[in-house]
Amino acid sequence: MTVNKFFITGVFYFLAWKSAGQERILQGKITNEADVEGIHILNKSSHYNSVTDALGNFSITVREQDTLLISSVNFVPQTIIVTKEHYENRILVIFLNPLVNELKEVVFGPNLSGNLETDIKNIKTEKPLNFNDVGIPGFKGKGEEKIVPIVPYLGLATAVDLEAMYKHLSGYYRKLKLKRKWDHENVTVQHIIAFYTASFFEEAYTIPRGKLEDFLLFCIETSNLQSDFENEQYALVLETFQIRSAIYNARSFEKKE
Repeated sequence: MTVNKFFITGVFYFLAWKSAGQERILQGKITNEADVEGIHILNKSSHYNSVTDALGNFSITVREQDTLLISSVNFVPQTIIVTKEHYENRILVIFLNPLVNELKEVVFGPNLSGNLETDIKNIKTEKPLNFNDVGIPGFKGKGEEKIVPIVPYLGLATAVDLEAMYKHLSGYYRKLKLKRKWDHENVTVQHIIAFYTASFFEEAYTIPRGKLEDFLLFCIETSNLQSDFENEQYALVLETFQIRSAIYNARSFEKKE
């Protein structure tokens, strides 16, 4: 019996392609000497993620050409593509660059008055002071209107208190709180999309790009997604995506019917 050589060649390439597309457990190691515990490893090409142990070891499920994102508050984020060598050897060794905030040198002039407030205003720096540079919290951005509580005793109320009372009774403050809540949620949605990319949601959870923002707002309204993402609890974030996407897709299917 004669076997078609083109058929054999096709089977060979199919098996090679299938083998390359199979998932494997990749054993990883962060080689930095300190602060190697709790580093997040996210497979941006799938829904898998991992966290390093006290020795910097981790394991994660990958395919060849998957994109891994390694992130930590102490190191510069690093993106790694799973090469054929990584995939076949099932080993990945990583060294992360420490994240260092350097404060620009400040040169004091000779004309100091001894008045701290005046001298600070006269100091010239290369750029405006950034709170992140000195490692202390500080407000950045536009100031928001303060929501003043209602004064319990009307006889002691000032003009400002009476205006606040009117805003409470008229519903102005309630609408203001709601607007700020929506603004905060929309900002979080854009940060999540920038972090994971729209293609990630399409491939991992079959969420189309046109429905992505609606899906993420649904997750925020029905779970702790917003606080988990802001606190870098990425394992909980991905768990929320997995659970809520099933509910969201089921509802979308019902609407189509």
